[in-house]
Amino acid sequence: MPKVKTNRAAAKRFRRTARGKIKRRCAYANHKLGKKTRKRKRRLRKATLVSAGDLKRMRRLLGG
Repeated sequence: MPKVKTNRAAAKRFRRTARGKIKRRCAYANHKLGKKTRKRKRRLRKATLVSAGDLKRMRRLLGG
């Protein structure tokens, strides 16, 4: 069976943690920030984890 290639677009957006979870940036933090509250924008700066439902698909994109 051939090796699974890493999806380069996904590799630039996601990082694996030491325990095998996948980190991602929050959405909605790029533009139209004037209408969002200070608290909401502050929370969007922090990274979060990929949900359990998407984990299998993301692992496949990141090469196994």
